[in-house]
Order: sequence, then structure tokens, then C-alpha cells
Amino acid sequence: METSRRPSSSAAVVAVLALAVFMSSLDLFIVNLAFPSISRQYPGTSLSSLSWVLNAYTIVFAALLVPAGRWADRIGRRRVLIAGMAAFTLGSLLCGLAPGVGALIAARVIQAAGAGAMVPASLSLLLAAIPAPGRAKAIGTWSAVGALGAALGPVIGGSLVEIDWRWVFWVNLPVGLAAVILAARVVPESKDERPLGHPDVIGAGLLAAAVGLVALALVKAPAWGWGSVGFIGLLAASVFCGAAMVLRSRRHHSPVIELSLLRSREFSGAFGASVLYYAGFGAFVLSAVEFLTSVWHYSPVLAGLAIAPGPVMVLPFARTVAPRLTGWLGGPGRVAVLGCVINAGAQLLWFYRIQGSPAYLTHLLPTQLLGGAGVGLTIPSLLGAGSASLKPAQFGTGSGILNMARQVGTVLGVAGLVAILSRVSGTDPIAAYRNALLLIIAFFGAAGVVSGALLSGRPGGRPGVAREPAEPATVRAEPVPAVSALDQRPHRGQLRAQARHVRLRRARELRMRIKQEPQQGRPRSPVT
Repeated sequence: METSRRPSSSAAVVAVLALAVFMSSLDLFIVNLAFPSISRQYPGTSLSSLSWVLNAYTIVFAALLVPAGRWADRIGRRRVLIAGMAAFTLGSLLCGLAPGVGALIAARVIQAAGAGAMVPASLSLLLAAIPAPGRAKAIGTWSAVGALGAALGPVIGGSLVEIDWRWVFWVNLPVGLAAVILAARVVPESKDERPLGHPDVIGAGLLAAAVGLVALALVKAPAWGWGSVGFIGLLAASVFCGAAMVLRSRRHHSPVIELSLLRSREFSGAFGASVLYYAGFGAFVLSAVEFLTSVWHYSPVLAGLAIAPGPVMVLPFARTVAPRLTGWLGGPGRVAVLGCVINAGAQLLWFYRIQGSPAYLTHLLPTQLLGGAGVGLTIPSLLGAGSASLKPAQFGTGSGILNMARQVGTVLGVAGLVAILSRVSGTDPIAAYRNALLLIIAFFGAAGVVSGALLSGRPGGRPGVAREPAEPATVRAEPVPAVSALDQRPHRGQLRAQARHVRLRRARELRMRIKQEPQQGRPRSPVT
């Protein structure tokens, strides 16, 4: 491992790298409240077309996470981080200048390519720059800020749309330029001395094609028909691309998905639960925006303020409540189950209280508060549960795959929601939104079932992927590959077990030394 360190403050490094993940997460959902303004500027643009402004970003983001992380390990993590920030900023500029929806979608692809490079490189650099004792807190801050950025997207977007929808993208320009300068000056460079080789770019393209085709099939199904040749053909093409990606992953030295990781009960459970949970989360955010602006006729800024209480709940629950519940309940998987149940319950409450006339304080606000608490509990817990079964050498690939699951789930959830809302009736819009809520509840409920079945055991109770024993006394302060879990932190029970393991090992070594020393008439030193 080769590193280039500078005398920079750890807090400054964490701040710069957290800014990178905040920007990428913020732009995942910031465009939602701009949809009505964009459709007014370009008459005849449907919700299904506008959904690709979100889906194009998410699909490319998902496909590039693992390959970009491996490129960062190979050529230099800070170099890839700065290149990603520059591409993200350029894409934001082009989004704001886009003359039409097609050009806007193309610019979002450039933005997503930058985000896909920023995220894996930023956490690798954070782990490289922060000494071992402070890494857990730094990881928690990094992940919580990313979750907060995704949740705050509609809030900030609603405020900027009041000026002009293009400012949703242009706001990134000063922030992106400042981030590039700060990263170059504050963050130390690091890279692997012996990288595994070129990442599987073709596999990444096949993954993007598979996800994009199934999303396109869901969006077009209401117009084409669920049994039409076009719909079935798109699904078949998606399956073909997915199967080709799996075959390449079995043979490539640096695959998009390391299939061996999925043999772990914990990891595969976290992967499946993440896809389902983020499908519900993505559909939930877009559904709330569309309902407030279309049915209750809120202005974009008022809709953003109405959504704000949910994001406000995310950070304290992710940073404080979730870690404490992990210790009390016996593992992050059980906290994930609780979070999924809370999210499903919040949407069920809204299902029964939804109405055409505005009643925010009594009807929607409780849903927002409960939903934000559920998000804060579930996001770090799924990531922590999935990463708990990984060897240290698998952190980069494993966390990239878990992040990929988040993006894939978001695409599928948004596509499913668009298919339902395409049938909104002008006389009774509530019926379509109730159907959308049933879809969201089903996603959250399924994520809870998967978490309960595969992740609810106590840590270490069942072996998944073989784990290497941790020895805190000998941990080196050197970079490890990117890990996107909010809590890679050991639980209190794990810390006690690790300390006991170290004491016993040292005692055995001391006994062996004493036995091997020649007797010189002096008493043996007592073993303590």
C-alpha cells in the first residue's frame, strides 16, 4: 500500500470527503420537485419520460461503483476522487444548460459517472487518512451525511425550484469547485501497490443494461400492455444481459459482483433486503412529491418544507439510536427488521389517512416523522449487517455491491411507481396513490421479512464468509478499500471478545518463552 500523507487535520479530511458523498446522494432525489417545472417548460413531457432524469443517474451510478473503486485502488484514490468531482460539476453545469429533456438525461449520465467515481474513492481515502482509533466515528459521520443528503434532496430542491429549476443543478457548481480545491490541498493520496488488474468495464455495462431494460419495461407496460411483445422482449433482454454479467463475474479477475460473497447468508440477506428496501424508499420519496404538488397543489417550496421533518429524523436515529439498539437487540439485522416494520407501519397509516383535501398536521406529519425514524434505523443497520460477514480484504468489493443494491432498488421502485401513477384519474386521484402505497408497503414488508429470515441472528452466531480474527493491538493505520457501511464499528460484546482473545494469545506466547529459557537458578516470572 502506497500512501502520501500531509499534515492535515482529521476533521478537515472527514469534512471534505463527507461533502463528496453528500453531493452525490443529494442529487439522487433533488430533481423530484423540479419535475412539474420541467414539464411546464417542455409541454407534453410525461412523468414516465421525466422519471429517466432520475433513473439514468441511478443506473449509471450503480454500474460504476465497483469498477470505479477498483480503478481508484489502481491509479490513486485522490486522483479518482478529484476526477469524479470535476465530472460531477461539469455534468451539473450541462444539466442546467440543457435545451430539452433528452439533453438533460444525457447530462445526468455525466453527473452519475462523476458520482460513481467519488463515492468509493472518498471512503477509501477517509480510511487511509484517519488513524485506526477514529475510523469508526469517521465512517459513521460519512454514511450518515450521505443518508441525510438523499433525504434532504426534495427539501433543497423545492427551495431552488422557486427561483428556477436549473438552479437545482447549478447550486453544485460553487460547491463542486470548492470540493475539488479542498480535496487537492487537504486529502492525502493513497493507492494499492499490487492492484488486481483492470476492472470489468464490460460487466458494468451489462449490469447497467439489465437494470435499465427492466425499468424501461415497467415504465412502458401501462401503454404497451403487460402481455405485449415489447414488454416481454424487454424483460427477456434484461435477463440475457443479467445472465451475461453473471457469467463474466464468474471468470473475470475483477468482476462487478464477486459471486462468492453471495454464499454468505448475512451478505446475501443484506443485498436482497437492500434492493427491496430502497425500492420502497425511492417510490416513497417520489410518491410524496407527486402527491403534494399534484393533489394538494403545494408549491415546490411548501412541498419541500412538508417533507423536511422526515429527513430531520434520519441523522439522530442513524448516529445515536441505531447503534444503541444494535447492542440492546443483539445485532444490526434485528434493528433493520424494526426499521422496516416502522417504515411499513408509517405508510400503512398514510394509506388509511390519505385524502384529497390538505390536512398536513394531522394526516401527513405523523407519517413523515415515523418514516424518517425508520430510514435512520434501517440504512446503517442493513449496511452494518452485510459488512459484518466480510473479511477485511473484501470490504471494498462488498460495500460496493451493497451500494449497488441500493441504486438498483431505487430504479425498480421508481419504475414501479411510475407504472401505477400513469393511471391517475382526474376525478379520483386518491385511488392510484393508494395503489402506490400498497406497492411501497409491500417493498418495506418484504425487506423486513428478508432481514428477519437472514439477518436476525446474533453476530458471529452462524458463520458466513470466513472471518479473520481482529487484533486491535496490531491494527495498522493503512488504507483499506472503500466500505459504505455506516457502522463497521465492533459491538461492545465483540470488543470484549477481541480483547480477551489478545490477552489469551499473549499469555500463551509468554508461557512458551518461559519454557524455552534456560534455567539459571532464578524463579520464573509469574504469568499475568
